[in-house]
Amino acid sequence: MRYWKFLALATLIAALLSIPSSAAPQVSINIGAEPACPYGYYDFKPYSCAPYGYYGPEWFNGGVFIGVGPWFHGPHDFHGHVDNRFDPHHGYRGPHPEHGDKAFNHFHGNEMRDGRGHASGGHGGGGHAGGGHGGGGHR
Repeated sequence: MRYWKFLALATLIAALLSIPSSAAPQVSINIGAEPACPYGYYDFKPYSCAPYGYYGPEWFNGGVFIGVGPWFHGPHDFHGHVDNRFDPHHGYRGPHPEHGDKAFNHFHGNEMRDGRGHASGGHGGGGHAGGGHGGGGHR
């Protein structure tokens, strides 16, 4: 009789342990690595490298690009100058400077963007960065 009690207890424990628990579903989205571009990248897919002069100095922190799109690392209420003459959506088909190319003398911003792919109105002011682009975005 003692044997049957032990067997019944072991069977009950095994049955309870085999019942699946209801775990909360986990969602994982892989957006990939941030594009490695010397002067930043456009805020739209396929996130191609932007030429030097597209982003104003406020897009750089200590010379490092703060990112745009899914990799944006700026404050929630951020708005920064861009020069949309270098934007393919505005007809730019020119070269994209390589790392180490000579810097522009002045940045001339003509549009404000929020880092999440949205333009926020017409001209964002003169946008001159004094003696040149304050960032450069070298990593």
